[in-house]
Amino acid sequence: MTVVPVTSAELDAAEVSWFAALCSDDYEYLGVPDPALKSSWDHCSSIVQEAERQGFRNILCPSSYQVGQDTLSFVAGCAPITDRINMLAAIRCGEMQPIMLARTVATLDHMLKGRLTLNVISSDFPGEKADSAFRYQRSREVVEILKQAWTQDEINYPGEVYDFKGVWTDPAKPYQQNGGPLLYFGGYSPHALELCGQHCDVYLMWPEPKEQIAERMKAVHEVAARYDRTLDYGLRVHMIVRDTEAEAKEYAEHLVSKLDDEYGKLIRDRAHDSTSLGVSHQARARELADQFGYVEPHLWTGIGRARSGCGAALVGSTDQVMSEIEEYKKMGIRAFIFSGYPHLDECRHFGSKVLPNLKTCSLPHEYGRVPTETPKTPLGAGDRR
Repeated sequence: MTVVPVTSAELDAAEVSWFAALCSDDYEYLGVPDPALKSSWDHCSSIVQEAERQGFRNILCPSSYQVGQDTLSFVAGCAPITDRINMLAAIRCGEMQPIMLARTVATLDHMLKGRLTLNVISSDFPGEKADSAFRYQRSREVVEILKQAWTQDEINYPGEVYDFKGVWTDPAKPYQQNGGPLLYFGGYSPHALELCGQHCDVYLMWPEPKEQIAERMKAVHEVAARYDRTLDYGLRVHMIVRDTEAEAKEYAEHLVSKLDDEYGKLIRDRAHDSTSLGVSHQARARELADQFGYVEPHLWTGIGRARSGCGAALVGSTDQVMSEIEEYKKMGIRAFIFSGYPHLDECRHFGSKVLPNLKTCSLPHEYGRVPTETPKTPLGAGDRR
């Protein structure tokens, strides 16, 4: 297995994040809608608050066109009810005019006192089927315009998609004055790797066998090196952790015990990214799995039977899950975005059984800087200035 060089001298700390189920993706039984777990402000904000209580350092707030809540409005609402956890807001490039997006992000960053991070997404819009090269060019231009808005007094941008001259940027200056919020990015195509290597900070991956993950890290590392840049690496994966392996596997089977595979396919197909290269790799992992759905001893692909995108879970005892996380850290992964069904219950399970044993940090904005160690009261990005 190829191990990619890591970006920080300190290998024993990692950013450990949770997931807010904004997109109607919360279940007691996978694929069986539960009114009590339906996406709502009350339910999803309670997940955020519980994650902060447990000591998670960041929380991914996803975006979907079909279902759920508006991501940026939700993050704004979370600003006054949290004070330590970072917010990882998903932004779909081109959905909002980029100068307006720069202003919106800057406002959110001030509301959160620098606790804002961004998950950059490049996707088709409803009714659109754009060429991959165009989508990523549009995303590149959005990111470059955001960076001008956050770091310069004036935007001058002659692009293929956008063209701006002499736009004053005073309203678009974020709280984070060292370049704005960190940019997290996931994508598998050559266009995606090019955009991430050139402009983004954290390359996010979905769960696959470790050999494939190492190959993806190596590929984007080589792109970033061409731009004289260094990235951090992140893994988005579901979690099922119990006192014993048997209990964890039993709960995994419980999750899918009422799943109708035809309905599960409908859930997957309705997602806007259902035909993406990354989703196809998740499907491939399910094909390679054994009869119980395990593609590695503790990597269970059953989640993907009723979910597009991240489709596998780490399943095991506390010690087994800890060992898996340590293996990923040795590979150079320093950011983890975990989740579980139902999200509140599994947040507490992981928070009580695993999180106290992990040394956590908020990812530094200046790469190569030693990350902040976890104090008794976890700190957010605004506290590490």
